[in-house]
Amino acid sequence: MKFLRESTDVGLIQLLTEEVGDKKFLCIEGIFAQAEKKNRNGRIYPKEIMENAINKYNDDYVKTNRAIGELSHPENRPTPKPELASHLITSLRFEGNDVIGKARVLNTPQGNVLKGLLEGGVQMGVSTRGLGSIEVREGVTYVKDDFSMMAIDAVSDPSGIDCFVNALHESRDWIFVDGKYEEREIAEAIKSLKGNRKQLEEQALKQFNKFINSI
Repeated sequence: MKFLRESTDVGLIQLLTEEVGDKKFLCIEGIFAQAEKKNRNGRIYPKEIMENAINKYNDDYVKTNRAIGELSHPENRPTPKPELASHLITSLRFEGNDVIGKARVLNTPQGNVLKGLLEGGVQMGVSTRGLGSIEVREGVTYVKDDFSMMAIDAVSDPSGIDCFVNALHESRDWIFVDGKYEEREIAEAIKSLKGNRKQLEEQALKQFNKFINSI
């Protein structure tokens, strides 16, 4: 499966305050994802596929309070790290083809940075992370039914995704090994690095050239 990262084209997230009992939380809300519309990466998420992914993400992560997201674009990995979490997704729902989401800003180092940016008037957006296969039909790229939502991050420039970074991320395949996702070529490289020091250096150079040529 490919590492797919998308940002919404419509609007930016809004800042609001939510009261739970005697506590107040800073929250963000807006359109977190869309279906049936070609995004700036040239992909279309059919609504049925997006709905299945959102329903599963709600069941597995949102309802169990594990739907954490990070601030800014992460490194090349599909799953978020708790130590880098800035917010917690508390709800996701469909309105037409739009996925309306709400997230609570966390009292963490990255959450406090996000809070400072929002309260300072910085306009923020969101970027989704997921894994899935794609297919091209009549010149249009569609995401297939194995798509899985992994995280929703807060970003300062949702319209400025770096094309090189996307090309780098999407040139890799991901597989599920021993309870976690790993890059296929990394796993294959580790298995191939056997032998003496000279052989290891040759294998490392071979893998590096393979990586460069795949970009």
